Amino acid sequence: MWHEEKNRLQKIFKFRDFTEAFAFMTEVAVVVEKMDHHPSWSNIWNTVEIQLTTHEAGNIVTEKDRRLAQAIDEVYGKYL
Repeated sequence: MWHEEKNRLQKIFKFRDFTEAFAFMTEVAVVVEKMDHHPSWSNIWNTVEIQLTTHEAGNIVTEKDRRLAQAIDEVYGKYL
């Protein structure tokens, strides 16, 4: 579940291994390019942490972030 903290939507995603985590990030990269809205994220082995905020709106959470979060969840659904 996404949670909002410090003007960011945040979520941690877990995978079986690094390869699966990287495949997820690759799929999400295609989505964010199409939406032209890029996350802050990190990857350590099987864990991907994503933070969303809208810079041009003053670094707050906007509907753009919520739409991207939903799209990311749809990608993640393929890995469950």
